[in-house]
Amino acid sequence: MEDTFQDDGLDLFAQDGPPALPAGGEYLERDGARVWFASFGAGPAVLLLHGGMGNSNNFGHQVPALIEAGYRVVVIDSRGHGRSSWDGGAFSYAQFAGDAFAVLDRLEVDSVAVVGWSDGACAGLAMAKAAPERVAGVFFFACNVDPSGTLPFEFTETIGKCLARHQKDYAALSPHPERFDEMSEKLQVMQGSQPDYSAADLRAIGVPVTVAQSERDEFIRADHARYIAETVPGGRYVEMAGVSHFAPVQRPGVFNGVVLEFLDGLDD
Repeated sequence: MEDTFQDDGLDLFAQDGPPALPAGGEYLERDGARVWFASFGAGPAVLLLHGGMGNSNNFGHQVPALIEAGYRVVVIDSRGHGRSSWDGGAFSYAQFAGDAFAVLDRLEVDSVAVVGWSDGACAGLAMAKAAPERVAGVFFFACNVDPSGTLPFEFTETIGKCLARHQKDYAALSPHPERFDEMSEKLQVMQGSQPDYSAADLRAIGVPVTVAQSERDEFIRADHARYIAETVPGGRYVEMAGVSHFAPVQRPGVFNGVVLEFLDGLDD
């Protein structure tokens, strides 16, 4: 089913959301936030980091596939997102990375492969920069590393459906559901100035990085994704046909296949 599932316009995503995650989850208090996380399955650890305004439920198509493939899957709702609280302060990718390491410490996970989607990809790269000894590799999907990497914003029906799902989820999950607009505005401030890595910064990345780009990404330039892959030592570029910024929920079979190929490559 998952190999053939297709929701390119996000009609099903907006209406029903992805499949539910397995039961479980707990909280960690850190720097003014109560951060929700969960761990499923057993094996080498894989950390899934969601995009801006979203939550870990967005990986409902990925978690079962990774468990079945023999991985321990860790998910986190970024501070201010999903089930996690937030003190109203500024967001930063370094802070998201710190939250992730605190969760891994709680779970006694020494090393993890990071699969990041959009803001989650930037947080994963921040983890690799801060503590490469703890990051087995980064699957960097749908984000930029400096301001030149973004396309001019054009609102589309698909983006609108994603936003509608995020708003529904926030109302249902958040400990402060009335703060969605405030959270969104603070995210845009972060995204307007971060990340801002130089080529030298990228050349200093010491872990394997696969840069995945969707053929129809609404936000990220394909040539920018190629630049990241060409500049990070040992970087790899993969393009996914027929999908956009929302590939994990549009065509999970395509996205999961590329992720599993990345994870398999870390064992070589």
